[in-house]
Amino acid sequence: MSRNNTWRWAIVLFVTFWAAYELIPPTPRDLIETFRNHASGTDTNFNAIVARAEAMQKTNSANTYGNLKTAVGTNDISRYFPTISTAGEANRSDAVLKGIQKKAAGKIRLGLDLQGGVEFMLSLDLTNKASITNMVSTGTNAVSEIAASETRTRLIEQSIEVLRKRIDRLGVAEPVLQPAGDNRIIVQMPGLNEADFESTKVSIQKAAFLEFKMVADNSGEQLAQGILEPGYEVKQERRKNQNGQDELFPVVLEKRSSAGLTGKNIVRAMVISDPMSGRPIISFELDGAGADAFAKTTRENVGRRMAIILDGVLISAPNITEPITGGRGQISGNYEVKEAYELAYALENPLEAPLKIDSVRTVAPSLGEKSIKDGFKASLIGLLAVSIFMLVYYRLSGLVANIALVVNSFLLLGVMCSIGTTLTLPGIAGIVLTIGMAVDANVLIYERIREELAAGKSLRGAIAAGYDRAFGTIFDSHLTSLISSIILIVLGTGPIKGFGVTLTIGVALSLFTALVITRLCFDWLVDNDKIKTLNMMSMIRAKGLDFMKYAKPAFVISWTLIIIGIGYGIHRGTKVLGPDFAGGDNTVLAFSKKVDQGAVAETLKKAGLVEPTIQFQKELVGGSETLRIFSAFGTSSNAVATLQKDFPDAGFSVKSVDQIGAVVGSEIAKTAFLSVFLALLGILVYVAFRYEFSFAVAAVVAVIHDVLMTMGWFFLTGRELSAPMVAAVLTIIGFSINDTIVIFDRIREDLKLGVPGTFRDVMNKALNQTLSRTIITSGTVFLSTLSLYLFGGGVINDFAFTFLVGIITGTYSSIYIASAMVLWWHKGQRPVKLSTTTVVSEIPVGTRTAKA
Repeated sequence: MSRNNTWRWAIVLFVTFWAAYELIPPTPRDLIETFRNHASGTDTNFNAIVARAEAMQKTNSANTYGNLKTAVGTNDISRYFPTISTAGEANRSDAVLKGIQKKAAGKIRLGLDLQGGVEFMLSLDLTNKASITNMVSTGTNAVSEIAASETRTRLIEQSIEVLRKRIDRLGVAEPVLQPAGDNRIIVQMPGLNEADFESTKVSIQKAAFLEFKMVADNSGEQLAQGILEPGYEVKQERRKNQNGQDELFPVVLEKRSSAGLTGKNIVRAMVISDPMSGRPIISFELDGAGADAFAKTTRENVGRRMAIILDGVLISAPNITEPITGGRGQISGNYEVKEAYELAYALENPLEAPLKIDSVRTVAPSLGEKSIKDGFKASLIGLLAVSIFMLVYYRLSGLVANIALVVNSFLLLGVMCSIGTTLTLPGIAGIVLTIGMAVDANVLIYERIREELAAGKSLRGAIAAGYDRAFGTIFDSHLTSLISSIILIVLGTGPIKGFGVTLTIGVALSLFTALVITRLCFDWLVDNDKIKTLNMMSMIRAKGLDFMKYAKPAFVISWTLIIIGIGYGIHRGTKVLGPDFAGGDNTVLAFSKKVDQGAVAETLKKAGLVEPTIQFQKELVGGSETLRIFSAFGTSSNAVATLQKDFPDAGFSVKSVDQIGAVVGSEIAKTAFLSVFLALLGILVYVAFRYEFSFAVAAVVAVIHDVLMTMGWFFLTGRELSAPMVAAVLTIIGFSINDTIVIFDRIREDLKLGVPGTFRDVMNKALNQTLSRTIITSGTVFLSTLSLYLFGGGVINDFAFTFLVGIITGTYSSIYIASAMVLWWHKGQRPVKLSTTTVVSEIPVGTRTAKA
């Protein structure tokens, strides 16, 4: 009986067209051309603007936006673009240009490693001594304490943590933040359009230092006399005058903050609408100590005015009509909506010391143009290899799987574009794992259909049974990955969060494409009599392999190798940490002739520098291009001497050499460990619920085994840890648990079916049944990753090597770590929870039957 698939086809078509809408245009379009095409009612003046912009573009192609803005000049171009809203904008032409820039931008957002972006060099601004005095509450001299090195270090660390949270709220994915020297911070972000650039500048520099001060009762008298009493100061309050215009009114305030309240006490800030004026106001909530202090202050000062001061500016000074005991308050001002949100974000993450921008530069992709091209080429080769294998091995079914894989990738990009996800190397790692899981789901279904056909079922019945029997396994394996990926999103930062976002989207879509789209294809083929059977190759026909025979020696050898590898890593000490983890030398070179970035990387690698970060930089306004090299501590002089020797015509000369901190700072490291721990805990709970506690423990131990084994081999080969290795390890965790769950699911199924024999026999039978799926899935993922290893180069090569070891280890551990542990846990006896009521005895078949 055929199924009614009309609504399913409707959903697939809707989702596909929606993804296409979100994805187009995938890459950036010419800004001037977009400006011309989106205009209406053009005239000679508009044509003259375009002509001037094109002329400037010929001599300065690197600054298209600046050329267009200069060409517009003082002209009001909003009349040519009625569909772009300029309401409330001070400069309508700038608003139009920013709108056009967004229309021209490609929907696929690339990260700093793939696209390059903007670098801000920030320094602590210690000039506001009043703020510093309030900021430090030790009772010692604040200025001298701030000058101390340890205090500056603390302020730098606090600033980096705050900036990361603020930038995450802006939607800028995976920025690079590094301490530089004792009072500076390097912030690098992927390519920003003009609107995002301005928002980022504001967000970075806003200290959000909030204070509450009481207005003097005799404020008017002190102002009239022109003499301030000791302990008071004058601030200007912006209020409406009798004509309804903004005007500044002087107010006398107490210098000290009331009850010591500052922005540190704010735990939450949000934007709401003023019910009277409709303008945005900021509502804030204080922590327990702040709420108590606020209640005490307002209770003691009913009838007086309390001034709200932000970054030294008097925002408002409302009357206290009654005690405020709920720990909540509001800041009202003449804010635009966007400005109000930026302020709310800043209030939730206030800086202890303000930051000032010393310089702004454009930076080239950190992976380098050659590495990026090699990486994409390698990815395409890998995907092609997987597609060819599926087509040859599964024939028509393989074609259906390939169609689903293409749709999966298309939908993945569409969803990523829709939510503004940035594609980086960790994101690509998530896609690789997603493709592996999508292939795995299809292989599971096809192998089940093969079994049903071999049992004599009709084609329609075999397809239905194949999908039904594979569903539980696919659901469990994908859900365990979802548990991990969602935890990475919630708790992670930087590359960890990016990996989690990509993996979550990919896992959900692979479920959709494997269970819905491929099934629709098969239903259509059967309903229209296009196929009578499904022919598939069957090269792997294992039946009686005794896997558990070698479990104990394999277990011992495996953990011995781990001890050797990790021990060698410990012996290497800090040498295993690359600059991304340990910090290093930041060398900036001037040059007279530009050298290919790939050639520079190859030369430095031969000189013994392990995977340095190489970026060309240029001041945003004026200035010549420079070359930045971020390498291990003490390697700057070697790098400079090598480049000057190998590229004498380039004219390399040193502009500056600084020692800067790690890309993967303590905050990212802590969240990484916490995320992984909670992900493993989540897997433990879910597997224990779905299977049994012994299965859960074995699965977690297998994952830990795979991570340690991979890291051990990584250390033994003399490689250094870099930021992308975080994503590689996370990918291994996802792959490992997926493979283990598939095997566990077949063991559980055979136990419930009452398959005869001992528990060891049942386990061996399940391993033989899933062997073809294991080899095919691991093999296809291995193929795509091997392509990255052979053709990727640089950091991509390190990532691919790590994942290759993880694939082998993850496949092996599912059998000889996870399955073996379950067998030993139960001392060879069938787990009672997973067994049927009546099973064949654990002693040789035919002797007797027993109740379990």
